[in-house]
Amino acid sequence: MSIPKGGKIYFASDNHLGAPTNEDSLPREKKFVTWLDDVKKDAAAIFLLGDLFDFWFEYKTVVPKGFTRTLGKLAEISDAGIPIYYFVGNHDLWMANYFNKELNIPVFHRPQEFTLNNKTFFIGHGDGLGPGDKGYKRMKKVFTNPFFKWLFRWLHPDIGVRIAQYLSVKNKLISGEEDAQFLGEDNEWLALYSKKKLAEKHRDYFVFGHRHLPLEIQLNKTSKYINLGDWITHYTYGVFDGETFELKTY
Repeated sequence: MSIPKGGKIYFASDNHLGAPTNEDSLPREKKFVTWLDDVKKDAAAIFLLGDLFDFWFEYKTVVPKGFTRTLGKLAEISDAGIPIYYFVGNHDLWMANYFNKELNIPVFHRPQEFTLNNKTFFIGHGDGLGPGDKGYKRMKKVFTNPFFKWLFRWLHPDIGVRIAQYLSVKNKLISGEEDAQFLGEDNEWLALYSKKKLAEKHRDYFVFGHRHLPLEIQLNKTSKYINLGDWITHYTYGVFDGETFELKTY
């Protein structure tokens, strides 16, 4: 992807809209929509790296209620011809084709590589990667099992969504609250994962969410691991202007 003169690529992650309730997250949603309004002025593309919602499940004809401001703004930006790319997180891993069909936003379930102005980016949410996180990895296998998803769909949405919302907030394996602290470069498991991938192939930037911590770690002279932080505590986002990548606070 070539970035036009004056254009920028924006990255954001971990809004968790709906947590702990839709009413409580509304001020954060309004702030995020204002940010989207600001960045659309010079955005060449926008990457959303997962957990936009604290819970998301697509039934055959039903999606969770709420988030109208966010969905409407994303539709507006997409309709204006600005590409948006979405990577599912551990809270919205049951996302299917709603974004693609309704908003023309491609959805990725695994990390992907992009070339932006001759710089290579390895991009993903970050859950279940690298060493550790074993409890969540076991849980993810269950949640992504087709039979389990089929069983869940038989629950009435009012029941299924309520159960899932409760677990999303209360279960630390899902919420990730117990991991929201810097572990040091030698123990930062997404940085270790990035180093492993870097040994296989050079990338200029490894960009993830999930950790809820804005981080920049130099992996070698030409490669960097970046974590975008969140829109709960830090309100941080990434900007790539075609030459350099910056973490900023809104």
